[in-house]
Amino acid sequence: MIDYVKTILQKVSFSRYLFERELRKGLRLISPHEAEEFRHWCYSTFEKLHGAILNRYFQPAM
Repeated sequence: MIDYVKTILQKVSFSRYLFERELRKGLRLISPHEAEEFRHWCYSTFEKLHGAILNRYFQPAM
């Protein structure tokens, strides 16, 4: 499921609104043991573009 969520986020990353909506949905779909891997991937892929949105849903990457 995590690969599906990653694909969707990459496709909607052009829009802040769509990105946030799909991130919210994706967090409900992934399992708890995938959450940390997903957080790292999100920050490494989208931090410059959507860092403020990511910070609302995750602890900031350190």
